[in-house]
Amino acid sequence: MLDNFGQDPVFTPEQVLENRGRVAIFIDGSNLFYAALQLGMEIDYTKLLYRLTSGSRLLRAFFYTGVDSTNEKQQGFLLWMRRNGYRVIAKDLVQLPDGSKKANLDVEIAVDMMALAGAYDTAVLVSGDGDLAYAADAISYRGARIEVVSLRSMTSDSLINVADRYIDLDQIQDSVQKISRQNGNYSSFPSLSMLDEERSR
Repeated sequence: MLDNFGQDPVFTPEQVLENRGRVAIFIDGSNLFYAALQLGMEIDYTKLLYRLTSGSRLLRAFFYTGVDSTNEKQQGFLLWMRRNGYRVIAKDLVQLPDGSKKANLDVEIAVDMMALAGAYDTAVLVSGDGDLAYAADAISYRGARIEVVSLRSMTSDSLINVADRYIDLDQIQDSVQKISRQNGNYSSFPSLSMLDEERSR
């Protein structure tokens, strides 16, 4: 590893995804949805899983999201996710006094990262939420490498500061975005309707 630093101090996204041992992926669904909206893209979740695991052994990929049990499209999407490599951690949306709906899964993400520490060599955290920085830092002290993948404009500096590697979602956009709407797979339909509802209230 030290030799690599000496030869090439600037790591490309491709180099970052090499020699990471066992990888566990933790995806903050809401954060990723909003990042994709900012970039004007739709995530292809098959491509995303392949991109984040490429060259490594996947221990498990977690996807955390708030759910609306009446949203059939969202239920279909989550079923597709469960059948295509993701462990979905869902939490009912709670209506706030101002009428908006929200589900905060920071605790679930932090607990799972800590509980699995020792079973993986690299934790890939797909989120820009600074509230997760303390958990990420704690994991690093237990010997795991921390990689953060998110949109720079939506990412807390505190999270970047504790990461061993940071990848701007904008840099890997071409390899994780959906190209066509014609295939009809649920990978092409992240549940943005829930987010639109939250923003419109």
